[in-house]
Amino acid sequence: MDRSLRAARVATYVYFVLCGTLTGVWVVHIPAVEARVGIGHAALGGLLVLLGLGAFGGMRAAGGLTDRLGARTVVPASGALCAACLVLPGLAPDPWTLAGALLLFGFANGCLDVSMNAHAVQVERAYGRPVMSGFHATFSVGGVIAALAAAAATAAGAGPAATLAVLGALGLATALLTARALLPGAATAAAADAADADADAGNAAAPAAVDRGTVRRQIRIFAVLALLVMLAEGAANDWSALHLKDVLGTPASTAAFAYGTYAAAMTTGRLLADRIVTRYGSTAVLRYGALTAAVGITLAALTPWVWAAFLGWALFGLGLSGCVPQLLSAAGHADPAAAGANVSRVAGLGYLGMLAGPAVIGWLTHLTALNHAFLLLTLLCAVTAATAGVLRGTTTPGAPAAADPADSGALVRGPH
Repeated sequence: MDRSLRAARVATYVYFVLCGTLTGVWVVHIPAVEARVGIGHAALGGLLVLLGLGAFGGMRAAGGLTDRLGARTVVPASGALCAACLVLPGLAPDPWTLAGALLLFGFANGCLDVSMNAHAVQVERAYGRPVMSGFHATFSVGGVIAALAAAAATAAGAGPAATLAVLGALGLATALLTARALLPGAATAAAADAADADADAGNAAAPAAVDRGTVRRQIRIFAVLALLVMLAEGAANDWSALHLKDVLGTPASTAAFAYGTYAAAMTTGRLLADRIVTRYGSTAVLRYGALTAAVGITLAALTPWVWAAFLGWALFGLGLSGCVPQLLSAAGHADPAAAGANVSRVAGLGYLGMLAGPAVIGWLTHLTALNHAFLLLTLLCAVTAATAGVLRGTTTPGAPAAADPADSGALVRGPH
């Protein structure tokens, strides 16, 4: 395999780790920043909405820019901007400047998120086999790095501003030094080359690839499915530990392992998902992953036993692990000339779902018990599984086109 392609894949891993690290460093410093500015939880919640709005705006902006300028330009620029903005919340002296800092950091983070996913689609297309889920697994690795770095800095007596500044500087250097390994050229150029090759080969299927009306309808469905899946992810992030503590009555130290179990299972699933997609197809991964998640969250919601709740959260994370990468991959491959814009639409609506998830579950707790509110997530996962067939026709390179037994009557094995 071409050395430059392997280098581009490694570089994409680096940017996913970078994004996870920068995000994680901010998250672990939220309590310190809150105390420094002198605000309460309610005010902080409102300011975090600005972070989300900034990220959504960045995602929408980066999609079109990536299509026009190429990921090799937008990814490092976004990474450098995100790293440079990391220190701003740590320097904010009052709520107003913190609001501006979070808006800027969210915008830069959203740009990096979409542009690196668009580049991941280019790498996957060049490889000719599924590699998207592996990239998403390394985002979680960044979170681990952030937690370890923050712990070490705190033990050394460093304040939040100093820690954010140092890690931001390291992130800035990483973003700029890794840029040369990214794939050259804009996505539109790659799409034009592919179209020319199809025309030369007399490929009868080529016109379908540029049926923009069909693609737009597909992207809308992908975006709605991403909204459902990421709403479930957001709910797990904020409510899993509280579920064990408040519903099952476990100590806080034990309850914390609920989220850890969920996160570990999700990371493991993403490390394995590319092989599964290669063998059975993206439709099967989305369908049976969502069904597994539905079974897991139902078990967690209804069981009176702590060990079964842990199993339920693990199944929930494992099932959800491959869903979002398949939707983003399908969005990017649906129309290579607009890969960035399509990824931004799916990622943007999905991100809104992740932000809304905790609030939706919180609102439902006014009507029913917390564990019964989780049954909404069962419904969302079931709808996702029932709609998974939309991925047919936009299969990941190297994956079987119809490998779901519900679609073809038998499992079709692809190359390893």
